[in-house]
Amino acid sequence: MSTMINAKQLRASLPDLVNRVRRGETFTVLYRSRPAFQMIPAETTPDVEGSLAEDPLYRARALGRSTDGADAARHDTVLYPR
Repeated sequence: MSTMINAKQLRASLPDLVNRVRRGETFTVLYRSRPAFQMIPAETTPDVEGSLAEDPLYRARALGRSTDGADAARHDTVLYPR
């Protein structure tokens, strides 16, 4: 389970948090009351929730034409980086 901290707490206690993460703890950092990123030990493989085939946005049909000139493959690389 991840401990929630805010960005102010992160700035104030970074060295302590780094030591705690090295010992195996995880933290979810909130920015403006929303989860922004997680701090996890470097050896840990993050849990990937589901596959692209299960993602409703990935499976959605096209709703119109792109106005930025990029094709669908380019949009997929932006939305789903590997």
